[in-house]
Amino acid sequence: MTVWKTSMRNFFAHKGRMALSAVAVLLSVAFVSGTLVFTDTMNTTFDKLFAATASDVTVSPKGSGDDDNPRTGKPESLPASLVDKVAKAEGAKSAEGSVSSMSVTVVNSANKDMGSSNGAPTIAGNWNQNDLKAMEISSGHAPRGPTEVMVDADTAEKHHLKLGDELRTISVTGDLTARITGIASFKVTNPGAAVVYFDTATAQRELLGKEGLFTGVSVTAAAGVSDEQLKQNVAKTLDGTYKLQTAKEAADSSREDVGSFLDVMKYAMLGFAGIALLVGIFLIVNTFSMLVAQRTREIGLMRAIGSSRKQINRSVLLEALLLGIIGSIAGVAAGVGLAVGLMKLMGSMGMELSTRDLTVKWTTPVVGLVLGIVVTVVAAYIPARRGGKISPMAALRDAGTPADGKAGRIRAGIGLLLTGAGAAALLVATQADKASEGSIFLGLGVVLSLLGFVVIGPLLAGVVVRALSAVVLRMFGPVGRLAERNALRNPRRTGATGAALMIGLALVACLSVVGSSMVASATDELDRSVGADFIISSGKNQPIMPQVEKALQKAPHIEHVTNYKGVAAKLTAPDGKTEDEEVIAANPTYAQDLRRETVAGELSAAYGKDAMSVGDRYAKEHGIKVGDEIKVAFKNGRTAGLKVAAITSDDTNVDKGAMYTNITTAAQYVPADKMPKNMIMFAKAEDGKEKEAYASLKASVAKYPQYKVQNQTDFKQDLKDQIGQLLNIVYGLLALAIIVAVLGVVNTLALSVVERTREIGLMRAIGLSRRQLRRMIRLESVVIALFGALLGLGLGMGWGTAAQKLLALEGLGVLEIPWTTIITVFVGSAFVGLFAALVPAFRAGRMNVLNAIATE
Repeated sequence: MTVWKTSMRNFFAHKGRMALSAVAVLLSVAFVSGTLVFTDTMNTTFDKLFAATASDVTVSPKGSGDDDNPRTGKPESLPASLVDKVAKAEGAKSAEGSVSSMSVTVVNSANKDMGSSNGAPTIAGNWNQNDLKAMEISSGHAPRGPTEVMVDADTAEKHHLKLGDELRTISVTGDLTARITGIASFKVTNPGAAVVYFDTATAQRELLGKEGLFTGVSVTAAAGVSDEQLKQNVAKTLDGTYKLQTAKEAADSSREDVGSFLDVMKYAMLGFAGIALLVGIFLIVNTFSMLVAQRTREIGLMRAIGSSRKQINRSVLLEALLLGIIGSIAGVAAGVGLAVGLMKLMGSMGMELSTRDLTVKWTTPVVGLVLGIVVTVVAAYIPARRGGKISPMAALRDAGTPADGKAGRIRAGIGLLLTGAGAAALLVATQADKASEGSIFLGLGVVLSLLGFVVIGPLLAGVVVRALSAVVLRMFGPVGRLAERNALRNPRRTGATGAALMIGLALVACLSVVGSSMVASATDELDRSVGADFIISSGKNQPIMPQVEKALQKAPHIEHVTNYKGVAAKLTAPDGKTEDEEVIAANPTYAQDLRRETVAGELSAAYGKDAMSVGDRYAKEHGIKVGDEIKVAFKNGRTAGLKVAAITSDDTNVDKGAMYTNITTAAQYVPADKMPKNMIMFAKAEDGKEKEAYASLKASVAKYPQYKVQNQTDFKQDLKDQIGQLLNIVYGLLALAIIVAVLGVVNTLALSVVERTREIGLMRAIGLSRRQLRRMIRLESVVIALFGALLGLGLGMGWGTAAQKLLALEGLGVLEIPWTTIITVFVGSAFVGLFAALVPAFRAGRMNVLNAIATE
């Protein structure tokens, strides 16, 4: 009970000093809890949607659902006669056909895409009774003919659509313009898909190419008949060539597709939360180390009057337990708020998530509380153990904890050993022959070198802080020298404070190097390999519609336009082994658009009759030579015997491992309606007509906003922007760890000011002005921040360089150090240090001189 009372008294006596550590715990737990609540809410949203839209039993073509955007532009279909056949199955109350396609783009009268900007699909289909389970017509009426269309209420609200407005639907069969006659509202949350409905005949004709076809049949069970029993009964009426799913199976299948994406998001965000927790550990260790040091006399007196080491140890751990409980409870509550904030953010980006579906499972607060409390108590263990070791006489003689020289030497030795082992592992990674093997050593090197720098931090502090001070602080005269000595006074504390900032900045530097190297490598590859002047593609992974292809072919000032189709096939090599591969069917002009090095044969010959090329890796694996024949069983087509006319080098990033044949060759074996559409096209301008050709191609696709025409400069910039956006997201997630690290600097300075109260009073008494005092503390903060930044950026560049050497095995052969980013981050760290010192410097400047001198 005495230990408990002492802990409670000390905790509340130093509640101001504990506040920033509690905020660190709060932020870390909030990130974890918020991630869990956010992803659980998304799961709930999709679960409700899938449950609401699934019929009791669904009949669909085999293979449907494997690709939401089939390369033919048309979803797999089944005959309409199947509806009557299924309706007669025992236990079936009713059956109706449905049409649904995601290979569409819907634009308004201003030619603006009505689809989601966050990757959610645009879905077109027919309005039927099954849709009433998830939707209701909130205004107008359902479509009754080819000139009428109905749109979902969310899309109508987002794009300010109303009854009577005109929408154009672009599909593989052509363009259909219709007026909005109805608006339907979702009964459950729509995560962001744009949905349009036509009458059945129009949907069949415009989405599937002709009437008399459906993409699925929805079967409703009669009263008392289970979904499983109905499925078995329906199966008896069919010949086994169709896919049958109960409502639960259909929902589970859809959930599995979405769940894989949500899991990646969840674990990525939890990973960044883990980094923030790691940084928070340094803050907590520093806080309790300084509190124990400041209470040395108090602890010594307690030991002198009979307190045991265990009681002192337990007292400090109980304070940590209180800190963990308070910070974790606040963190769980803040996590729910963070999840709501993320939902609002996603809403502004086009993904609608309703707070009605907010899901807080019982496991979320448990995980948050356990994690926050355990991390806090574990972090406080070493300071608590150090406090328990204080002897009564030593404590009464000294105002601080004496340094343990032997422990410092052991620490330095362990740190050097870990750093050396980490550097060796990184070196081994750069020498690996295979990326998969080298990645193991890369991960090991990152972990060991990070631990080594953390452990060796106090030793590095003495060297690095002196070097930084010579450049940054000496110009400020005596105040600068005082700031330097304060930073060097306790190297262990400076090392731990700098290490917290080091972790976040090391990851920033590493990812910056990798990202810049990826852009530089891709740019270099494009300059060397791509001969085409223009690249035409869809930003939504949709095939290029025939009407667009024709418009591009007719564009003026164009020397040639190249079609590029990926055809799925089973390849049987001469050694008898069969593998699923993709054969690129293109025009012979593609040999000019992409300069591929051949190791045998001539690439132009691969576009001859019944000929093809293969990559050198495939050729080596199967012992293939020029002139050998490969059996190619085209998907949805016949089997061809194609002769190998060329073997291309796989030492490239563009079309690595690709196998080429002529489109006319593939067309002989694949029916026209099963031949994939172009996923991308290439064009070459007439000599001296590049500007005119660029303008004419853009004009050709002006009516189709889903497609973009890019010259090589545009393509490179697009690639750079995409990688930049990804890095910005990562930097945003790392910002939490950096914020926690900044709190660590603030806390260290604040506790340091308290620790040096008497010293500050004496300095003020002998003439140090308030302004000089505040400057001294700010400079101390700046040098600590720069110390952490220098270690982090140096370590991160080492990691990034090793990662690039490993990625060079996959074709990313250019190392690019983003010096602008590195220098900006380093200079920014100085401002971070200034910001962190504002409050501690202000408080120090307001101290009463006499009271400060009288402080024990």
